[in-house]
Amino acid sequence: MPPESVVGPSATAVAGDPQRAEALLQALTSIGVEYRNAGNSHANGFDCSGLVAHVYREAWGIALPQNARAQSEFGIAVTRAELQPGDLVFYNTLNAPFSHVGIYLGDGKFLHAPKQGAQVRTESMDGAYWSRRFNGARRIEAH
Repeated sequence: MPPESVVGPSATAVAGDPQRAEALLQALTSIGVEYRNAGNSHANGFDCSGLVAHVYREAWGIALPQNARAQSEFGIAVTRAELQPGDLVFYNTLNAPFSHVGIYLGDGKFLHAPKQGAQVRTESMDGAYWSRRFNGARRIEAH
């Protein structure tokens, strides 16, 4: 996906914030990487929380846990209406709250490592599957 597809109502939030732009760049370079359970690098693949941990470690030097539920306790809670590119979005995919995490890109899209046999990709938050499972969002701030 070319970076211009991130352009949308929240593109101005990225343009004025080089740290958010760096996080999105790190996320976008992961598109196409294979899903691997407990994976946390381009070389070894990613699971959902490993992808998030990798992006924030590389972009901002922040060490997040490699567990979606634990990541849901970092940063500050934001509503869906307040989402900005780089925010974490959480879903109930295993009949358990906060069992999946992705990175909001803007324009109602997020990036994530979906499941075994798939690759890191973007999805619309408005699709029936994802909109029913949305659990909340968190904003991580660079130090």
